[in-house]
Formats: sequence, structure tokens, C-alpha cells
Amino acid sequence: MVGTKPMDVMVPSQAVKFFGAGTAGCIADLITFPLDTAKVRLQIQGEASKIEGACATKYRGVFGTIMTMVRTEGPRSLYNGLVAGLQRQMSFASVRIGLYDSMKQFYTRGTDSAGIVTRLMAGCTTGAMAVAFAQPTDVVKVRFQAQVRTADGGRRYNSTLDAYRTIARTEGIRGLWRGCLPNITRNAIVNCAELVTYDMIKELILKYDLMTDNLPCHFTAAFGAGFCTTVVASPVDVVKTRFMNSGAGKYSSASSCALTMLRNEGPKAFYKGFMPSFLRLGSWNIVMFILCNSTGCSTSESNPGFGKCLSYLLKDFQELLVLSTSSSFQPSLC
Repeated sequence: MVGTKPMDVMVPSQAVKFFGAGTAGCIADLITFPLDTAKVRLQIQGEASKIEGACATKYRGVFGTIMTMVRTEGPRSLYNGLVAGLQRQMSFASVRIGLYDSMKQFYTRGTDSAGIVTRLMAGCTTGAMAVAFAQPTDVVKVRFQAQVRTADGGRRYNSTLDAYRTIARTEGIRGLWRGCLPNITRNAIVNCAELVTYDMIKELILKYDLMTDNLPCHFTAAFGAGFCTTVVASPVDVVKTRFMNSGAGKYSSASSCALTMLRNEGPKAFYKGFMPSFLRLGSWNIVMFILCNSTGCSTSESNPGFGKCLSYLLKDFQELLVLSTSSSFQPSLC
């Protein structure tokens, strides 16, 4: 409050930041995972039917895909790869968010002023580091989500550990880092597009007095940013998914995968799985935002107590997740 001296606060340690970011990511992943699975199935549709022994299931739309999977493979199929997905969140989200503040301070040389360019650079740098660290878990997650029962009821992998072992044995250690470059590219595009479009949409909403700076405004800006980001990032995301799911020798590179898609399926193939990708991206941000607010983690001056004492952590968290990154955003002191 104005006129009062800020209370001393114990700044969360790096370990707390890592664990908190990973845990929040896991909770959001549990809620949005079926959408991610539907996205993967739609993205690989067209090439999956060519896999020997695979069921040539035709998926139509996000909800049609979910219903088809439930009917033909059971409800548990929507969470294929969940273990690897949670492993990915604990490693990916922890590194990306946990190191974000340190990287931002590195680019600003320890000063408190961090503009949009600095945030973009920090987000892309920590994102690339997180992708490189968590890539094996992402490869296993995608392959589990993509696998369907063969004619004799068999599966490509029997367990998460079996998937790690099989990939390393048949494709070498490099197989676990398959698709790392397109994954880093996608992450950079998502970070940049979300930050810029969220800022622009929120500023327009406030400029024309369509909403006040409150929860509905943040939701609207987040969904708008999610749509714009999905439009830009979808082609790279589809290539990333297919390349990571492919076995050794199928594609020589990510560009070879993209050219094969363009030649065999046309430009529309690059936007397969667009709707679940958009829904997941928007709902992911909103789930994370609700999660932060439900625990009192807010930078609002009207929200005291435990959450306000975590404002330093939330500042990095919200900026990276594009939920409070307008040019007018100022972190409050505990």
C-alpha cells in the first residue's frame, strides 16, 4: 500500500522456483492432456495409416477424435504418454521458468528494467535450454500418444521405461533427441508470438475501453494470443510431431519431413490438429492463471498474505506464460 514500508520477504530459492514451476506445469498438463493427445493423432493422420499393421482410423475434428479414441481404445488412451508428459513438465517447465529470472537479469546486466526484447530473449534462451534438457521425455510422450493397437493387439512400446530403452537400442542415443531443432524453433515462435500478440490485444482492449484490466480481459487476451500463436506455430509443430514420431531412416531431416508432407498431402497438412492445439494453448494459459490466483499468487496490491509474498516468483511465472506482460505491468512488493 502507498505510504507503508514494504515488509521484508524471503525470496524463494532457485529450488523452490524449479519445483513450483514443474508442479504447476504438471497440474495443467493433467487437465489439458486429452487435447494434446487428440492434436498428435490429427497431426500424424495421413502417414499413420501407412504403418504396417496399424488401424487406419479416420479422425474428424477434436471432439470426434476424442470420441473415436474412447470408443475404439478406451478412455485411458486419452492419457497415453502421461508419465512421460509429467516427466517432461517437471524438467521442461522447471528449467524454462526457474531460470527465466536469472536469464533476464543476465541480459539486463542486473538492472530492474526489462523491456519486451529482453523478455523475448530470456524466454527463447531458457526455452531452448529446457527443450535440449527435456527432449527425450518429449519424444517418448509423442510416440506413446501416436501409437495405436496393431491388428494383433500389440503396441509399439509396453511402458515408458521400455520406450526409452527401445529407442536408445534401435536408434541410438541420438534417437532420444530426435526433432530437437524443430522443437526449439517451435518454442521460440510460441514465446515471441504469445508475448507480442498478448501485449497488443490487451492494449487495444484497454485503449478502447472494451474491458477493464481484470480477469475477463486477461482471458480474452490470452485466447486471442493463443489463436495467433497457433496460426504461426502450427506448421513447425506438425513437422516436429511427425519427425519425433518417425523411426530411424524414415526422414533424413526435419526439412525432408516438411517436403514429404507438402508433396504427399498438400499445404493443408501443416495445419492438421489446429483446433485441439489452439484449445490446449488457450486452456493451458487459463488453467495456469487460475491456479496462480487460487493460491493467492497475485501481483495485485489488494491481494495480501501468502500469495503476495510469492510475488517475485509469480512475476517471472506470469511474464513467461504471457498472462501479465503488458508494458504497464509492474510487480508489487510484498
